Amino acid sequence: MTSKIHTLLLVAGALFAATAHAQVKVDDAWVRATVPQQKATGAFMKLTAAKDTRLVAVATPLTPKAEVHEMAMQDNVMRMRQIPAIELPAGKTVELKPGGFHLMFLDLPAQVKAGDQVPLTLTFEDLSGARQTVEVKAPVRALNAAMPAKDDKGNKDDKGGGHGDHAH
Repeated sequence: MTSKIHTLLLVAGALFAATAHAQVKVDDAWVRATVPQQKATGAFMKLTAAKDTRLVAVATPLTPKAEVHEMAMQDNVMRMRQIPAIELPAGKTVELKPGGFHLMFLDLPAQVKAGDQVPLTLTFEDLSGARQTVEVKAPVRALNAAMPAKDDKGNKDDKGGGHGDHAH
């Protein structure tokens, strides 16, 4: 009996150690569809980390050139640039969205079509430098997909399955 309890405690400890690692929750991931001959697109999602973490890389079989990007005002011009990481403060949701932080896929060999699923491997790094990967399957949404509409009080309208369902 003692050996069974000891084994259960070891298993419970191993599970706790595995879940205590820098966990990141990924919600509402999606990729924007492209038109024929278009060579780039973006991926968007909401990320919430259990402890201070950074998104440091993305990989996808869609293209070998996948980067972490941000769009920001610079000299009164909106500019997009590759960045080394996106900071994810503990317990705070960081949204990757059009016009802000996002993932960029470049040199696309083929059109990305609405309804497809794109596998993504997100790499996160905690403050100690330990890395964790999270696998995500992101649906491809129509080229005109945007963020959820807001009502006159500023509340998001998530009827119909979440953001990206409304054409603007």
